[in-house]
Amino acid sequence: MNLITWQECDTRAILIFLWPKFRRISDMEAVMDRRKFIQFGLAGTTGTLVAPRVILANTPDQMAGGVYHTSEAPGRWNKKVSSHLPNIEVEKQANGAKIQVFTRHELDDYEHYIIKHVILDSNYRFIDERMFIPGKDKEPLSEFTLEGYSGPIYALSACNQHDTWLNMAEI
Repeated sequence: MNLITWQECDTRAILIFLWPKFRRISDMEAVMDRRKFIQFGLAGTTGTLVAPRVILANTPDQMAGGVYHTSEAPGRWNKKVSSHLPNIEVEKQANGAKIQVFTRHELDDYEHYIIKHVILDSNYRFIDERMFIPGKDKEPLSEFTLEGYSGPIYALSACNQHDTWLNMAEI
């Protein structure tokens, strides 16, 4: 005895009503199996075509001006570039580099200040960070020593009012 779900029962009833030639359950099951095969095939094809675009839609270049800001894509903060974009100075050393990150922003009080600087590698993975305390720190200045690293380095400057800013330098 074959047990069927309500959904299958409804589908079979509709098939029998619309196509009287399907009198045997085996004929309907063959049509339903082909239909499921086509549905899954279309779903798989759609997933193959759409999934890479969805994943690649959030690449760092396309997030600029929204998730973070750059000098080329300041988003809604186009008048804040000079005071929020982190400036990166690289001093190459024998086994790496000394990185200095500076943001031209005040650190007077908690109302509006640079929260921290973050350093990322070429794959946007965290390397190091420096937090700032208004009143205690005089300016948003960070120094990092990177040993055995070469390639692009990214610096983030996070402001409590004007979001996060990204800049890049080469080591």
